[in-house]
Amino acid sequence: MKLGIDVFSLRYQNWDAFQLLDYAQQQGLDLVHFSDLGPFERLDDGYLTEVKADADRRGLTLEAGMLSICPTASNFSGERGTAVEQLREMLHIAEILGSRIVRCVLGTNADRTGDLPLQAHVDATVATCRAVRDQALDLGIKIAIENHAGDMLGRELRALIEQAGPEYVGACIDTGNPLWVGESPFVTLQHLAPYVLTSHVRDTAVWAHPSGAAVQWMAMGDGTVGIDDWTAALRKACPNVPYSLEIITGAPPRILNYLDPSYWEAYPDTPAAEFVEFLKLVRAGQPPTIPILTARWEGNPPEYQAALRLQQRLDLERSIRYCRQVLGIGERA
Repeated sequence: MKLGIDVFSLRYQNWDAFQLLDYAQQQGLDLVHFSDLGPFERLDDGYLTEVKADADRRGLTLEAGMLSICPTASNFSGERGTAVEQLREMLHIAEILGSRIVRCVLGTNADRTGDLPLQAHVDATVATCRAVRDQALDLGIKIAIENHAGDMLGRELRALIEQAGPEYVGACIDTGNPLWVGESPFVTLQHLAPYVLTSHVRDTAVWAHPSGAAVQWMAMGDGTVGIDDWTAALRKACPNVPYSLEIITGAPPRILNYLDPSYWEAYPDTPAAEFVEFLKLVRAGQPPTIPILTARWEGNPPEYQAALRLQQRLDLERSIRYCRQVLGIGERA
């Protein structure tokens, strides 16, 4: 199983694509997952070909991605064109980079409670996918939709994939995001296993809170959700899927106030049996005691930013070692 990194793990470093490839080689990784276009200085074919050639010299596999392909979602940006135009462009970029997938998302948790019902966003996402179906099939590149930022439960993403067509649409499974919607990552894997194309992996701590539960993303081995057992389940169900780390340790805990009836307005169809699996994690968990710097996503003073940059690298490198030494992930010696 290839060991890789999602470059979002290094977002505070402000490195370009070549610097990220150099870092990945230094860390002995197998794959670099560009989940968005930020690290690319240009998007012309010549530049992208140079990136691919540099990756080849370093023995690195590349994966390409973007954010929302749902034109009705809260986080969709039309700066680069319509959703269909952007996805067509991404398929072309993926072809040049040698990526077998294009990672993308529907939206965020806000799309569960907005003016439109979630199914309307799902339908819009499916329509975008269907518009590029022939191109994707011709290129042999699949659309890997992530369970992203609390937008969908595992069963909902599976339904989207089956509605669009699993012959060209699959999942980028994220282990940290299920906890944002009160779902055990083991339940997410059960639903998505037949369709997983790639992954975003990080550990998570979850524990009881007066309002329900608290969730905090952690470095590998520092959480309480059983990431070792989850990894074993992934390897059994999806042995050829890349294992890409998306380590996010600077975010403060997220509170799930599921004891308040208003919480359930966003999750009216959650099966009780599946929520019980999440409750088991809550009851078995405990607050993290490892020193960790948390801060806002943006607007931090320079001193905070410097500390976050260092913590980001240290926690990612610690997670890489954990994957190799404890989980036995990675193809390089």
